Amino acid sequence: MDKTYFLTQTSSLTLVIVISLMFVFLGLYNSKKHQGLNNYLTANRNVGLFSLTTSLTASALGAWILFGPASAATWGGIGAVIGYSLGTAFPMFFLIYLGKKIRKEFPKGSSLIEFMRKKFGKSLFKLILLMTIFYMFIFLCAEVTAVAVLINYISGTKLWITALIVLLSTLAYTLYGGLRASIFTDNIQMIVIGVLLLISLFYIKTFIGSEFSFEFINKKNPQLLSSSYIPSYTAGLTFFIAVAATNLFHQGNWQRVYAAKNSETLRKSLIISFFIIIPVVFYMGFTGMVAFSLDPTTRPDLGFFMLLLKEQKELLSLLVIVLGLALTISTVDTLVNAISSLIVVDGKATFKFNKKTNYLNLSVLCLVLSNRSAKSEYFFKTVSCLTFLTKISVRASRRRHKSSILILPFFLLLIRGSR
Repeated sequence: MDKTYFLTQTSSLTLVIVISLMFVFLGLYNSKKHQGLNNYLTANRNVGLFSLTTSLTASALGAWILFGPASAATWGGIGAVIGYSLGTAFPMFFLIYLGKKIRKEFPKGSSLIEFMRKKFGKSLFKLILLMTIFYMFIFLCAEVTAVAVLINYISGTKLWITALIVLLSTLAYTLYGGLRASIFTDNIQMIVIGVLLLISLFYIKTFIGSEFSFEFINKKNPQLLSSSYIPSYTAGLTFFIAVAATNLFHQGNWQRVYAAKNSETLRKSLIISFFIIIPVVFYMGFTGMVAFSLDPTTRPDLGFFMLLLKEQKELLSLLVIVLGLALTISTVDTLVNAISSLIVVDGKATFKFNKKTNYLNLSVLCLVLSNRSAKSEYFFKTVSCLTFLTKISVRASRRRHKSSILILPFFLLLIRGSR
């Protein structure tokens, strides 16, 4: 028996193409006003409070928030939701101190890798560079996979079609306009994301009513809120360490650290982003607990959609696609520009690339052929980043004659991932 979808493939693909082309136009149009390498890498170090805040927030909130927190909440409970929320937001808090310090010590830089090369030498620098590009490449695969799965769930569209459209449209303006284009489109995307999330919250609260509450969850699945539920603690700690640690390698965040107009603008933007990210991720996780309490047979990663699309409203399906695309494109353009900037600045210094050569095009197009699970990609990149974070920590501790404790998170993650 054929599955009944919420929309036709024609309708969903038309919307995907229109939204993607709209961001291409906006990105290219804005890029024509801001040319040059400084704009490409650091937006001329002149980004204000609003633009920096929306860009930091939009880049942190990818399409993964529609699946990951809801899925984790069904077995990890409130602890997993809190861990996911704090882990996603923590890099913002961390960068308040470290970002200011690095800007002061290396004011003309554009990446964490340059700073690490200055501090630890070329041997470790090469390792960190390869690790960072590898991590962001996997992140990129996971994001494109997530939005492709979303469109497939709503309309049955083949995964590669959505992936190809999103990748090509994002590459079109990001490789041309660089960080300035990415930040400009992030501003618009974050406004769209914020409005649609508020609409979804209002609709779910109105439609579900009293069942959208802690009381209902406690009645149906009390273990998810119980203080004696051990998986809640282990999941919370694991997700906090995993998400926070991987995002410390995110070149997109470090580009924005250098792009801020001044240190005070950076500090305020990071604080505001921190307090926006936490409730957004918590909300997505909470929908997973509610959906699981309503129907334990629901696919864990589809909890949010189960609540929002229960009545199979076409208008809501369209809004979900727009939300998914805004979340994905805001993250993908950040990742593409981050990888490109690393190749331009650090790759050239390491591998003696030709100054005029762009090696990003071929590598990114290979993503179209990727058909791996977003979850496996996420776990793979997390373990890898924590391994390298441990190595960096050990190297730093040897210089200071102190022992490193960052090996512990790595083993905790391995234990959690083996379950």
